[in-house]
Amino acid sequence: MESMWRKAKLALGLNHCVYAPSTLGDASPSDEPSLRSSRPALASPASSAFSVSRAFSKSGSRSSKKTCSICLAAMKPGHGHALFTAECSHSFHFHCIASSVKHGNHVCPVCRAKWKDIPVLGSLSSEFPHGRARVNPVNLQQDEGNMNILRPLPRAISSNRQHYRMPVFQDLDTSIFDDDEPLDSLSEVAKESPQGCIKTVEIKTFPEFSEIVQSSSEENFTILLHLKAPLAQTLQTSSGCLQDNTSRNSRAPVDLVTVLDVSGSMSGTKLALLKRAMGFVIQNLGPSDRLSVIAFSSTARRLFPLRRMSESGRQQSLQAVNSLISSGGTNIAEGLRKGAKVIEERKQKNPVCSIMLLSDGQDTYTVTPTTGMGQQAQPNYQSLVPPSIRRNSSHQVPVHVFGFGADHDSVSLHSISESSSGTFSFIEVEAAIQDAFAQCIGGLLSVVVQEMRVEVKSVHPGVQLGSITSGSYASRIADDKRSGLIDVGDLYADEERDFLVSVNIPPASQETSLLKIGCIYRDPMTKEAINVDDVEVKISRPFFLTTRVMSIEVDRQKNRLQAAEAMAKARSAAENGDLPQAVSILEDCRRTLSESLSGQSGDRLCMSLNAELTEMQERMANRQRYEASGRAYVLSGLSSHSWQRATARGDSTDSSSLVQAYQTPSMVDMLQRSQTMSPLTQHPTRRIRHAKSFPARPHPR
Repeated sequence: MESMWRKAKLALGLNHCVYAPSTLGDASPSDEPSLRSSRPALASPASSAFSVSRAFSKSGSRSSKKTCSICLAAMKPGHGHALFTAECSHSFHFHCIASSVKHGNHVCPVCRAKWKDIPVLGSLSSEFPHGRARVNPVNLQQDEGNMNILRPLPRAISSNRQHYRMPVFQDLDTSIFDDDEPLDSLSEVAKESPQGCIKTVEIKTFPEFSEIVQSSSEENFTILLHLKAPLAQTLQTSSGCLQDNTSRNSRAPVDLVTVLDVSGSMSGTKLALLKRAMGFVIQNLGPSDRLSVIAFSSTARRLFPLRRMSESGRQQSLQAVNSLISSGGTNIAEGLRKGAKVIEERKQKNPVCSIMLLSDGQDTYTVTPTTGMGQQAQPNYQSLVPPSIRRNSSHQVPVHVFGFGADHDSVSLHSISESSSGTFSFIEVEAAIQDAFAQCIGGLLSVVVQEMRVEVKSVHPGVQLGSITSGSYASRIADDKRSGLIDVGDLYADEERDFLVSVNIPPASQETSLLKIGCIYRDPMTKEAINVDDVEVKISRPFFLTTRVMSIEVDRQKNRLQAAEAMAKARSAAENGDLPQAVSILEDCRRTLSESLSGQSGDRLCMSLNAELTEMQERMANRQRYEASGRAYVLSGLSSHSWQRATARGDSTDSSSLVQAYQTPSMVDMLQRSQTMSPLTQHPTRRIRHAKSFPARPHPR
């Protein structure tokens, strides 16, 4: 059984610079008895991720002798890097394993064997007169500093020396976070020779009816505004990896801060898969992108400042992530505070900036109740988000939140995403972490529109705006009801947005011009403001009209909004303890959708809305099911619909015919890359849910 356990950890630890850790596995030498006694329990193949890992551990081990399991680079003689072969027979680059040891890891990252000889970098101390490193002299062409092998101190001594086991992240956290690495000089060249998008945002409009009788007036007449972002030039001309010279300057570089939960509940498989997912993120960031990682448990620490993902930056980032151990409680607010501090105090800024937060627990340090007038006190979840990064703040940054497992607080995490203009994803299956991260960065690495604002103006003197339905996007109508604005913000390449505007139309004797729709935004590459020409909405005014046919595009979007509203109402009923009423609300919505014009025509969007509502009904079957997964599933769906952006949600099913409505080509590409690279994709529960979310919405005609 122990052999199988070692194979599972080996499989999880090879290709993405991670190992299968646990609180026990990361114990210091003094913890040996408890470690030995706990292994039989840990060897139980209860985790689906471990059972899958055993299937490919054999193939993964074949490349371990040629590849450093920490930095993933090749280990070949004569390439200027000293090699270290441990007594357990596993080999590493000396500088990689010495860095791991510096962070307090005194066991093999692959097999977890305890070492008698410990490699370190630096000057020899009089306390450890053990000579230079034991390395293969054939492979050594340069002096990697003073490389030494240190033998562990006796327990009697080590217990009195606090510096023997160095705490993780030591000397990497400071009071001021202005030590971000300067931007890539090639990014400055790109500013002089911009490679922005060839096309601009596309605007289409669809009136509810194309004709209105001359003598008639219409109130709450609906007009659909359809926006589509351009496809980035790099996506049109290059299909290579993000690190090649052709594509790395043809998209906007990113400043990404990941805030990761490493509390005690993340031990074992969870932490191993989180490290694997972070390895994927690091490997897919370009040399102009910068990354900083915040790890939090009872407190929060910054592993490293914003650092460019050059070759050396990737190696150091992988080593830092690999050093993570799990322990303590869950202080989400402190993790976000550190992440916001990185954003606020950076000296230089990449065009795109975002925070990714993952947690599997509930914040037990910051959330305080807010009192109402005679009502039950509700927690103040907004207190978890630093004011500086909230919506409409000076450093507003979207926080894309990932709720992990059945024990996370989906309400608080959803609130964090909403208050920062980010999305909330529900990761129900442990092995889906990497896919969820891949989908998110696939979007972040393709931003082509920033600070977009849509302007709606009345043309006919008698036409007035009634309302603008824009989900979570801020919108406003002027007092004279002659104009309105929608703040859309950033768009990924080829991303779409749909908004419904209602107007009041007076009688008229001839063709009526209703509205003019235009938009202005900033190109993240050129920094230039782009004005899109106005699109005019007109309707015919015949003297006599026998029948009127409603626009199927308008009907489709009305169904989408109606379904989202039903989800919100059902959740409210469920939170009040009335699950039968919640199920009834969803059932009534399904019936209405099936009777609609688009529903009767076999529209794929309506079919997927029906499947999604059905899934929510099943997750509201009883209180236990709702608490375990129903609430998080509904909140993730609401987040996706309100922002019209793809989120990961629920468990996993495999369907080749249906994909999420809000996925962009860059998201799909990155998701496929994740599923191709990881052997875990062969497992039927590996994929992010597609079938019961949304299909790709058809392009309006």
